Order: sequence, then structure tokens, then C-alpha cells
Amino acid sequence: MSAYIWYFTAYSFFGYLFEKAFAFATNAKRRVRKCFAMLPLCPVYGLSMCLIAATDSVTHALPAARILWGGTLATLVEYAMHVYYERALGVRFWDYSALRGNVRGRVCLLFSAAWGVLSALAMEFIHPVLSMHFAAAPLLPTLVVVPVLAFDAHISARILRATRDTEALAWQRAAHESQLK
Repeated sequence: MSAYIWYFTAYSFFGYLFEKAFAFATNAKRRVRKCFAMLPLCPVYGLSMCLIAATDSVTHALPAARILWGGTLATLVEYAMHVYYERALGVRFWDYSALRGNVRGRVCLLFSAAWGVLSALAMEFIHPVLSMHFAAAPLLPTLVVVPVLAFDAHISARILRATRDTEALAWQRAAHESQLK
């Protein structure tokens, strides 16, 4: 079970890096590409990949099945996370309403297909390496990481609920603004 804490953390961090690269490549207006206040993590990636890893036996490691399964699960997680962020915290981290095949701007076919391909590639090439390393992860570091993740998630939710602004999680901006005062 402790391996899944590490999978969540690793894939959330990879998702953060992916989001930063995507924002840079597309010259995106929204620069905050994470959902935690302190840690550079995008939990939708971590949750999706944990669910995909836990159920990968369903695909029998067939590439087409992995793509379909991964795209479906990642889309369900993305939709659920969007609903949570919107209803519980009053924020929207992403909006696909300008893209064809979207459902209330929460998910869209283009990104569902991308998640399918990316998750299949991750299960084929990245997950075996992570599994090898995290299977033998000592318990003590895990016992430290869990409260850190929980604390950051709690603080992040409070900030988002209070400000209703995803940019409030940009600690770099907050640090810069405090220097100007």
C-alpha cells in the first residue's frame, strides 16, 4: 500500500512537469499548473495513474486496451476532480469548453485520447521502473510523506476556498508581492 503513496507523489510531480511544459509550449495565460500550495504536484495525474496501475490487469497489457482503459479512467478522474474543485472549492483549474467534444468544459475527447496514450506509455515504460523502486520503499519515509501531503492538501483547499482563485497557489508570486510591499 505504501507504494501507492509514492506512485501518487511521483505521477503528480510528473503531471506538474508535464503541465509546465504544456503551458510553455502553448504560451498559456494560466501559469499556475498545480493544485497544491507548497508542493509542485498535480493530483489528478497521481490519482489517475494510481487507479490505472491498480486495475492494469484488466487490459492484459494489450496496447489498445491500455489506451482505452487509461483514457477512460483518467477522464473519469479528471471529471470528478473538476466537479470537486468547482463545487467544494469554487475554482476551475481547466476549461475545455472551447474544444469540440467537451462535457461542460470538464473533459474532452482530445485530452481523453491523449491521457489514454500517455497512460499506456507510462504503464509500459515508467511504471515498471517505479514499481521496482517503490516496492522496497522503507516505511519511515512514507510515514513522513503522508502527513506532508495531507497538510499541503488541507492548506491548499483552505486557500482556494477563501480566495476562489487558482493563482493564489503561486507561492512565487506571493513571495514577489510581499517583497514589493
